[in-house]
Amino acid sequence: MKRVINSTDAPEAVGAYSQATSNGDLVFTAGQIPMTPDGELLSDESIAAQAEQSLSNIEGVLSAEGLDMSDVLKVTVFLDDIDDFEEMNDTYSEFFDDEPPARSAVEVANLPKGVGVEIEAIAASD
Repeated sequence: MKRVINSTDAPEAVGAYSQATSNGDLVFTAGQIPMTPDGELLSDESIAAQAEQSLSNIEGVLSAEGLDMSDVLKVTVFLDDIDDFEEMNDTYSEFFDDEPPARSAVEVANLPKGVGVEIEAIAASD
C-alpha cells in the first residue's frame, strides 16, 4: 500500500506530487532541487552548493522515515550542464563515501526554476 511521506526538513511539494512515497520497504523521493526547507532557492550558487542542498533535502525526507543516506539504493542526478559533473560528484561523494548506491547522471535541457541540478533517490527500509 502506498504511503505519502512529508518532512519539514525539505522544501514543501509545490505541485501535484509528494516529497516521497513508500510501499513499506522502498522509499522513492521526488526530485530535490537546491531549495532550502524555508523556500530559499539557491539557483545562483555553485553546482557544489546546489548539489549539497539537494542532497541535504533528500537526507531530510529520508530522516522522516528513520532512514539515512546509507539506506539509499539508487540515485538519479539531472544536470543542466554535464560539464558540471565533476563538481557535483565531489560534493556527492561527501554524502556517499562508503558503499555508494547505484547512480545515473544525465544532462537535461531544463530544470525547474532554472537550477543546475535535481537529484532523486530510492532507499530501502530493511
